[in-house]
Amino acid sequence: MSAFARVIAIGLLFFAMLSAAVSAAERLDDKPRIAVVSAFPPEWVALQTDLSDRTEHEINGRQFITGKLAGKDVVLFLSGVSMVNAAMTMQVALDRFVVTSVVFSGIAGGVDPALSIGDVVVADQWGEYLEAVFARKVGDGYEIPPFIPKDQFAGYGMIVPRSVTVARKGGEETKFWFPSDPALLEAARKVAARLDLQACAPENRCLTKPPKIIVGGNGVSGQAFVDNAEFRDYVHKTFEAKVLDMESAAVAHVTYSNGVPFVAVRSLSDLAGGGEGANQMATFMALASTNSASVVKALLAEMP
Repeated sequence: MSAFARVIAIGLLFFAMLSAAVSAAERLDDKPRIAVVSAFPPEWVALQTDLSDRTEHEINGRQFITGKLAGKDVVLFLSGVSMVNAAMTMQVALDRFVVTSVVFSGIAGGVDPALSIGDVVVADQWGEYLEAVFARKVGDGYEIPPFIPKDQFAGYGMIVPRSVTVARKGGEETKFWFPSDPALLEAARKVAARLDLQACAPENRCLTKPPKIIVGGNGVSGQAFVDNAEFRDYVHKTFEAKVLDMESAAVAHVTYSNGVPFVAVRSLSDLAGGGEGANQMATFMALASTNSASVVKALLAEMP
């Protein structure tokens, strides 16, 4: 081998070793795990009480905790509030851990009038309902530009919903609904048939109706906290939604793009403006978080 060839060979070997070292540094844990994602600290704290074999990692200031929960290998983390935080954190987890499926836990606003505070919803699918065109005022109505395709949903005044373009292996597609995993939904149905939820918060603040678990229907997510009765009615009628929040559809979008099974467990802490008095999220947030965490732990135990 010539001196030049030897230099090239050594250079290639060094590059290969460097690439392997970089790849190893990017992955924080090689064990396949279920990602259990929480939106707010109360359910995150509740889930950690039963966690064993705990190991903590930090990425960009965000804490990721690996261990065992309900007999399953998991990685727990907070998504951060709202769509961008949730999407960014979920993609980081998929890149740095071996994630086999994703279970999202959180509180939400109830949209379906048949539901009450404390109920838990595990929706069939999730849509990003605030992806929209702000339409031009024309006469007594609104019109979107002719170069933007009309979607299937009616607008709320000038706010006209639209689907999103999704990139994934095999190409791009335009979607509104992101599905929950059928096997995870079936596991949730088994949990719903046997699990009793708490009905009273601290300081003896109890719900007027025993809470129940509903598996199925639609959920929607967007970057706005909703406390408006008229808009709540619009969301229920237009999207046939049972529940709305600020993160689930973003996580569903990311997991769909990555081909990872997903389901979200959302416990109602308020009625998104549909209650008779002031918003009750502050009153029942702890209770809703506890119920959501209970469903998640039972769901993990049910999963294969």
